[in-house]
Amino acid sequence: MRIGIVSDTHNNLDNCRQIVDLFNRAGVEQVVHTGDITQAKTIDVFAHLDMPMVGVFGNNDLERDALDVAIECHGFNFVEPPLSLVLSKRRLLVVHDPLDLEAMELETYDVILHGHTHRQTILHEGSQLTFNPGECAGMMQGFNAIGILDLHQLQPEIVTF
Repeated sequence: MRIGIVSDTHNNLDNCRQIVDLFNRAGVEQVVHTGDITQAKTIDVFAHLDMPMVGVFGNNDLERDALDVAIECHGFNFVEPPLSLVLSKRRLLVVHDPLDLEAMELETYDVILHGHTHRQTILHEGSQLTFNPGECAGMMQGFNAIGILDLHQLQPEIVTF
């Protein structure tokens, strides 16, 4: 199973349209958003995904009433972090801010996904992977990124656009 990971979209609708196209062309089976969607119209763009999306809220998701309505309307599932998932027999933990991980028991998870820093993180510690694809809301073409993760191999890929 391959999943798409995106974070900190910060209402950059042009980039979000590109992200939807990239995930749809890549044929991922699930998208995980690690927070900072910002506004409901961003969720409306993600409604064009060919696969389901789940995620957590970030520190800039302040328009919660509108976000909650859009998320429910489009059938997505977002929660306050942390989000624990099992996909393809892998246990995933999703947070927005990696500092939240300091107070958590992490040893039972195969994959830890986060955002917030806008910096790429690919860290293998034993059999555990921590992954953040980095910046995707920037204005400089070629420096924005999303992630694709092969859950069978625990092999992350950074896709720039």
